[in-house]
Amino acid sequence: MGMHEGRARVGKSVKELMTRWNDTKSHWDDSTARAFESRFLQPLEMDSRQAINAMDQMARVLQQIRHDCE
Repeated sequence: MGMHEGRARVGKSVKELMTRWNDTKSHWDDSTARAFESRFLQPLEMDSRQAINAMDQMARVLQQIRHDCE
């Protein structure tokens, strides 16, 4: 799996998770749900954004390396 495929997979997975969570919240809306969201889902979403940004940066670095080695 290449960098772009991995990035797309992470992005798609997080988007799917958050969509399903939003569906779940319509049925589960109490303090435990809010605690679960703040303790697990919000950090996961932020970490995945950082990972995607890092993957974008790494893709640019790899592209520059390929260019420089030609």
